[in-house]
Amino acid sequence: MNVGIIGSGTMGSGIAQVAATADCQVKIFDTNSEALEHARSSLDRILNRLIEKERIGEEEKYRIQANISYVNSLADLAESDLTIEAIIEDLNIKKQVFEELEGILSKRAIIATNTSSLSVASIASALKFPERCIGIHFFNPAPLMRLVEIVPAIQTAATTLNAAIRIIEDWGKTVAVAKDTPGFIVNRVARPFYGESLRIYEEGIANFNTIDVALRQEGGFKMGPFELMDFIGNDVNYTVTETVFKEFYYDPRYKPSFTQKRYSEAGFLGRKTGKGYYDYDEHGKPQNLAQHAPSKELARSILDRVLVMLINEAADALFLNIASAADIDSAMTRGVNYPKGLLAWADELGIAWCVQKMDALYNIYHEDRYRCSPLLRKMAEENKTFF
Repeated sequence: MNVGIIGSGTMGSGIAQVAATADCQVKIFDTNSEALEHARSSLDRILNRLIEKERIGEEEKYRIQANISYVNSLADLAESDLTIEAIIEDLNIKKQVFEELEGILSKRAIIATNTSSLSVASIASALKFPERCIGIHFFNPAPLMRLVEIVPAIQTAATTLNAAIRIIEDWGKTVAVAKDTPGFIVNRVARPFYGESLRIYEEGIANFNTIDVALRQEGGFKMGPFELMDFIGNDVNYTVTETVFKEFYYDPRYKPSFTQKRYSEAGFLGRKTGKGYYDYDEHGKPQNLAQHAPSKELARSILDRVLVMLINEAADALFLNIASAADIDSAMTRGVNYPKGLLAWADELGIAWCVQKMDALYNIYHEDRYRCSPLLRKMAEENKTFF
């Protein structure tokens, strides 16, 4: 199978590695020759590290490298059966690229976008044959993260959806099919992990480190929200939050934080700039991250508040048919490494407990941000569980 990748950044290169490992013939396109060379050398370093860890051998490294070529003309992608765009999150730029690409590819080729939050329907509208367009959203780093969200637009043909699912599963990934709504599954459901943690900080309840330690030690999350925002990049995370907020017609649940906005404006973007919510050394290790745990009572209150907001968001995604319960839980455990699926976690805690916690928050703040999902309330009344 011939695969074209548009964009040689971290995401594009990672997707190319996944496809090449699955024995596809891959061409990475970028107008920037230096970026292409950087992608080539980065892949070499990554494969060498895998050899050092004894995960692959020398022959496998050369096989993967031989399956990838680097091109600076869009016309070189003409033979692609599947093309995946992984460039800047700018709707107009994506639409321009798709319009040009359609004139190059065969009518059988699938044209996919790796967008994390933009409308797939809007991107597809740039095509004369939008039925072949679909969202195929990988998570970073693409070779390691098991989940891929597949997002059909309202124009997408059933044959395109089925083919995309089959291809991505053949590449060894777990597929979650999501409705074409802002943030799809993961970037929508995960918003409270960051937003509510920022709110807790802004209220003076706990500092960055205390919140991170509480969610790691009490909740079992691999990274706390402030560590994770620094890892992702405050600019990237803030932009996604801002996009989701705007696309949901300014729903208060997704309201961005002034703290994150100011950190982004100051250039405190996290590991990539050496300073974010934490300071980092030249090796990217945090310098002011203490490991001592807060009191059990404080840690539990932080976890409960963030967790119930996450559960409420997951329940509302199910309520609005964004994805199935199984796909929502799979997306959160395999897409962002949550310790448990949120809906299964809700079953464990008790649906009535979730409703009580949400109502308690609403009674304190009287903000629509804390409205309980109708699905949770209905399930509590009927004594039902998600699984």
